[in-house]
Order: sequence, then structure tokens, then C-alpha cells
Amino acid sequence: MKFRFCGQGPRRFARSVCVGCGILLHVVAVVAADSSALQGGVAKVDLTPPPEMKVALGGYGERMSKPAVGVHDRVWAKALVLAKGDRKFALVTADVLGFPPRFKDAVMARLAGEGWRADQVMLLASHTHTSFDLMALHPGNKFNIPQIGIFQKELFERVADALAGVIREANQKLTPVVAGSTTVSVTDRNRNRRAGLTAHDTDLTVTRVDTRAGQPLAVLVNWTAHPTFMDAQDMLFSGDWPGHLQRTVEALVGPGVVTMFYNGAEGDQSPTPPVGTDSHWERAERYGRDMGIRAWRVWEKIKPHPVEEFSWHTETIALPKIAWHPDFMKTGGAEYGLNESMIGGLLGALQPTQTHSTAFRLGDLVILGVPGEMAAELGMTLKQQARELTGAKCVTIGGLADEWVSYILPAAEWRKGGYEASVSFYGETLGDTIMAGVLRAAKGLK
Repeated sequence: MKFRFCGQGPRRFARSVCVGCGILLHVVAVVAADSSALQGGVAKVDLTPPPEMKVALGGYGERMSKPAVGVHDRVWAKALVLAKGDRKFALVTADVLGFPPRFKDAVMARLAGEGWRADQVMLLASHTHTSFDLMALHPGNKFNIPQIGIFQKELFERVADALAGVIREANQKLTPVVAGSTTVSVTDRNRNRRAGLTAHDTDLTVTRVDTRAGQPLAVLVNWTAHPTFMDAQDMLFSGDWPGHLQRTVEALVGPGVVTMFYNGAEGDQSPTPPVGTDSHWERAERYGRDMGIRAWRVWEKIKPHPVEEFSWHTETIALPKIAWHPDFMKTGGAEYGLNESMIGGLLGALQPTQTHSTAFRLGDLVILGVPGEMAAELGMTLKQQARELTGAKCVTIGGLADEWVSYILPAAEWRKGGYEASVSFYGETLGDTIMAGVLRAAKGLK
């Protein structure tokens, strides 16, 4: 074989070969480094059911499982898959009321053949009260009671397919990423709705995930308040204010970015409504837009960087014996059409005897998965204790994580009664039980 040097002498050719070898070695080194660097991929899927499915809106027993009459704004599920070496984790946020026990099992069954385990996935519901009913997704719901929601198998299969699919799609888009998180205090946009209580969580936490090349990829936003601007008479699908927040951030950041909202310990937290309008829809839009602008301003100041801390840990939590509150018939029972003779059998069929908590860490961010609606007092205590345990600066509660088991209150508040206590089905020790399990999960983070 003869080489044509194209005008180069042998020495120049030798130098070129050496330079070429150097470039090749550099490329090999970069590839080797990237194999242990953090990678990320995002995807989104429209969850809005077609009108012909006649899907009921959840959140208010007064709606009597009547189907939505249209769409105000569409509801979405979004996935961020993060991977480092052979380890990967998926965060999924969804514009839904919540996920019932056993629903995540259906999602994981669809992914089992691809190597995913349940502890590698966290589902986070926004808790909008203008999306499909939680109990429409519960395969154990055989009671056909309109006030609590009626199981709809077609919807169950459709949503489980969609969530598995969005994880699968995000996993196929992995690229090297950098990330950073910041928490700021916003004091005037939420309040405690329980009489006599003032505790409210003022933390707004924003996480920025960019590609290594500097392209914004994902924005995670954590804020604590019920999405309940719409009431039982509002019968259109909507993400409520979290939907508007996400669209606002995406519009301000620019094309290609996916914004993912997850709620906190919102069990007793209400949004502070904007002044100047009585329209429920306009209130939701103005509140979401305002919080979206605030989140974007925080995002702008975050300097993403290579992330070393990437871990998660799941702990099983044995739940206390099912015990409904004496106030149940006056509040929750009245709303959901139940009586004393029905409640025991219904809760035994729908409520689990154990649950779990997954804690997830990405650099300075720790998400503590809480499987229900936790009161803010407990949530703020958990966050402080987890900061001390982990050293992370930005600790958040991932409310309604993976499944909804109950409202979760301090013992004194459970004994006090009221609506939240009446929809808390494991007695006064549930708060302490869940807190202990979440802290075990946080301690397991590496």
C-alpha cells in the first residue's frame, strides 16, 4: 500500500499522525468521562382524555362523577430521566388530582421488561381539582358510588400506558447535563386554611437542568398550595394554576425546555387569591402566571454545574390500623355519600396497609416523597431535619408521591377534627409514622 502525502513530506506526515493520535486519545478520554457523567432526557405527553370517553373530573364529591363538558387547558404528564453510569432515575410530574394505591404497579408492569424497578421512578401529582378523578384509576374501586368516583378501566389503561411511554421516550433522549437548584422565600402567596393555624411553607424551589452545551432542558418548580381556584361547578379540564405556571416558565425560558411542577406538603395550604376578579378561571391564570414569573426570575440566576450527588433510597412504611375520625360523617362522609355501615368495608378495600417513601438527591436538591397530603407544619419539620441529615441546601417535599393514602396531620390537629382530619384514615399516629419513614429514606441517601 502506498500513501499519497498530498504535498506533505514524511516528517510533516509523522507530525500529523501524532496530532491525529492526540485528538483520538482526547476523544476517547472525553467518551470515558461522559460514561460516568450525569445525563438527562425529557419528554411530555398529553393526558387530556377525548370527549367520547366521558371522563369525570375529580376533587369534589358534589360533582357526582359527571363527565367534563370540555377543555379549558390541556393536562400533561412530563418525565425527566437522569442517568449516571448504569444507574438511572425517572421523575414524572402530572396535572392530575393524585394516583391511587396500585396504580403505579400498572405503570411499572409496562416497564419491567426494560430493566426499570419501582424504586427508580417517582410519580408526582400536581393535585389539580380539574383533572380526572383519582378513584377512576383505582382498580380496587368496585363500589360504584358517584361521590367517591367510579373506576374507568379504559382511562386506567390509557394513563398507565401514557406514563410508561413518557418515561420510555425521555430515556431515549439522554444527553450530558449540568444542574443547579435554589430556594427563595415567597411570603404572600399561600396561607393555612385550618382555623387557628398560621403555619405556611414559603419555600419556592427551582431546579435548572441544562445540556452540557448550555441549552435549557428542564425546569423543576416546587411550591406548596392547593390547586383549587375552580369549584364543583367548573366542569372543564384544566391544570389550574400549576398548568399556567408551567406554560409561563416555558414561554419565558424559550423553545425546547420542559417545565415540571410538583406540590409540597399542601394538606392545609391554600393559594392566596389575586385581587380584582371573581372569575375562577382568571384567578387561576393570574396566580399561575405570577408564580411562573417568580420561578423564571429564580431560574435566571441559577448557574448550573456538573453534579456529583445523584442517589435515591426507598423505605417501606407500615401504616397504622385504619381508623376514621369521629367527624367523618359530618364532613367527608357527607361529601362522599357514605355512612357508618359502608365505611369499614370501603376503606378496607381501597386503602393500603403499607406504603413507601422515596428520597431522591440531585446535587443540592433533595426531594422527600410523601404518599399523601401532609400538613405544612410536618412538612417544614421534615425539610429541616433532612437538611441536617444530608447537608443539601434545597430540600423539598414531593407531595402525593406515587400514591395518595390520606391526609397526614399532627396528632393534635387530627384530634381537633375538621375536614382534613375527616379524610385522614389511619388515626392520630399517622403523621409520626409517615415522618419516621420519610426520614429513614433520607438517611439512606448516599
